[in-house]
Amino acid sequence: MTRADERAGGVRAPVADSLLQCDVLVVGSGSAALSAALAAAAAGLKVLIVEKAAVLGGTSAMSGGAVWVPANHHALARGVEDSPREALAYLRATAPAGWRATEDRLWAQFAFYAPEMLRFLETHTPLRFALTPEADPLMDCAGAKAFGRMLTPDPLRAGVLGKERRPIRRSPLPQVYTYLEVIGEDIYHHPCRVALKLAPRLLWRCLTRTRTKGAALITGLLAGCLAKGCRIETSARVIDLITDARGAVTGAWFSRNGRLTRVTAGRGVVLASGGFEWDALRRAAHFPGPFDAISSPRTNEGDGHRMAQAAGARLAHMDQANMSGSLPTRYEGRPYGLSVFFQYEPNAILVNRDGLRFTNEFAFNLGEALDAREEPGGLPQHLPAWLIADARLLWRAPIVLACALRSRGWMRMAPTLGALAVKLGLPPAALEQTVTRFNRFCATGVDEDFNRHQAHGHGKGDRRFHGGLMNIKQAPFVAVPFNRSFTATKGGPRTDEFGRVLHLDGHVIPGLFCAGVAMANPIGTRGVGAGTTLGPNLTWGYICGRTLAAGAIPLAGDMFSPAAGGIAPANEPTELL
Repeated sequence: MTRADERAGGVRAPVADSLLQCDVLVVGSGSAALSAALAAAAAGLKVLIVEKAAVLGGTSAMSGGAVWVPANHHALARGVEDSPREALAYLRATAPAGWRATEDRLWAQFAFYAPEMLRFLETHTPLRFALTPEADPLMDCAGAKAFGRMLTPDPLRAGVLGKERRPIRRSPLPQVYTYLEVIGEDIYHHPCRVALKLAPRLLWRCLTRTRTKGAALITGLLAGCLAKGCRIETSARVIDLITDARGAVTGAWFSRNGRLTRVTAGRGVVLASGGFEWDALRRAAHFPGPFDAISSPRTNEGDGHRMAQAAGARLAHMDQANMSGSLPTRYEGRPYGLSVFFQYEPNAILVNRDGLRFTNEFAFNLGEALDAREEPGGLPQHLPAWLIADARLLWRAPIVLACALRSRGWMRMAPTLGALAVKLGLPPAALEQTVTRFNRFCATGVDEDFNRHQAHGHGKGDRRFHGGLMNIKQAPFVAVPFNRSFTATKGGPRTDEFGRVLHLDGHVIPGLFCAGVAMANPIGTRGVGAGTTLGPNLTWGYICGRTLAAGAIPLAGDMFSPAAGGIAPANEPTELL
């Protein structure tokens, strides 16, 4: 079937096995999708959520659950001086060169509505959020705050879903620990000690089916959506959008078990289906060169991108993604990359294909260094890259040792640096000189190349971050691959500040919206806080739902008045520009 079939009827369209009607169709069930669904449903719209997988929550459910929300009410209650204007200044100061020209209105919209979004979630769901001790990681930039913008959901019992026993995607990491416990208890270095210390608390959570981190976030959002009457369909892949003679999106087709369902959406369709990292062709086109693993559900195949592009959408930021190193493990019976910060060890460095250090290993935006291109759209200039350490890494980081024992051939070891370099295909002299130079920095306490010895904002309150410098001299020497591993791509359909998808010629495609990492995300590879992805995702979902409920471009406060249990903002976002 093609869109032309729907518009002109030249070729007979397929016959639907069933028909559904709604006001708003939401594609996906992650944080952006559920936030959009909740905002639309809270305004009285009939919402249908369609999820491709058999489980709900997407990458959000697998995450640490941290959200970055500037000027939020919890921080203001603690006396933190913050405002949307300061948040916008920080977004402008931290952005890559040239981004302000295209993203400024979206940044202003996010900064303005993020605090309102958080209040809305706590009003319409059982979710409650707590501040973490973390600072903005780019503290040298204008508008940065040392405390108050990072939050995490409180633990939440699965029982809040009532009789709706909705399966939520599990994480490869234990979701029995809260985010605050993960950063405060040093679980990665002392897992057994921490488990014994917290045993009564952990046992109680297991007995009461209490969820934490991303699972708690999705549980709370689902509870809110179900309470507002949202209908949820799982194991259902949306395969095509339906458009009318004007090119407006009026619904979609989804397939389940070989049966086709036609959905008519009176207000519009929200694409919040995640990234395209599992689409091998699209990934190779925008991220050529080596990569180690993917750390997201295999359902993130770019369905939303394909459908939006077929509807005439303009795509942007397709070379942006959340990237880091990863540890090899298995998830759902298949190879998987475990995204943990194992490079935060004092006796570890990263070297490029020439055997040279190329970055501060503790840099918050390490993904940018891994993906640095020789030219726009070209191959990464540093890859393949390797993490180099000595034998002490194995007892300092037991999770690394466990992965090495389970994944034969992943870790390379040798009695000398020269022999290790030969195994890796690196110039032996270059690797030996690199380690010798780093060891000299360890003796003086000053990293003359990348200033790793200096304190960094993102390490505040996080015991995973051990900082410091420790020489690499105790044989055997070890190396593991450290190329790009994808948590989520962040390019997609270009939207305006109201979440409406834009056509190639610049006009709005009526009825089509996009949010989360499926959109051309206004915060790309360069993150601004540990919750850079979830905080904006929730906010853009909320903005889409808000726009849909208004039926047009919403004015401040016109949808969720205080009398309706919402928050009426005092000023327009455009006043921040």
